[in-house]
Amino acid sequence: MGNPQVAPANSFPQIGEWAPLGPSVVLVTGVMAAGKSTVARLLAGGLPRAAYVPGDVFRRMLVSGREEMLPDASAGARAQLELRHRLSALVADEYAGDGWTAVVQDIVLGEDLRRYARRVRTRPLYVVALAPSPAAVGIREAERRKTGYGAWSIEALDRALREETPRIGLWLDTSAQSPAETVAAILTGLPAARVDD
Repeated sequence: MGNPQVAPANSFPQIGEWAPLGPSVVLVTGVMAAGKSTVARLLAGGLPRAAYVPGDVFRRMLVSGREEMLPDASAGARAQLELRHRLSALVADEYAGDGWTAVVQDIVLGEDLRRYARRVRTRPLYVVALAPSPAAVGIREAERRKTGYGAWSIEALDRALREETPRIGLWLDTSAQSPAETVAAILTGLPAARVDD
């Protein structure tokens, strides 16, 4: 992954200093237990006009016939993941088209990240990959009420992030950051997060 960009702690803006992003889409991605939900909600909550779009809600809408994404994913599971990504991109575009900052949170790894960036019509589009160390992810997973890892190992998903995912947008090593520090680092690093066509 190279060296993730992390702003020095003393450069973090305070919540009252957060500037509005305006109509745009911000995708927050990373492995399970990387802190995506917490960071995306906090980011959206600190902006004056923002919507939080959790990608997993589209997976949960499938109440029968759902196939889970496993390391040896079936064609059906793969198709459902692509549907989920299409739906979240469409919803984000609709919010942005109505003047909102849409903060999307989902696991978008490998070539799916490049495809997702192409699916989003809105510009500016910002992509942020949270990349804490596997050790930090293990600690966070142990502290969560829900369990994300089962068929997947932390190491396998981390490899998918670091070795198979294109280096677009802003990559942050959030291992030692609080959620507020991560949000501040995102805002500080917005120019690097911006993805152009």
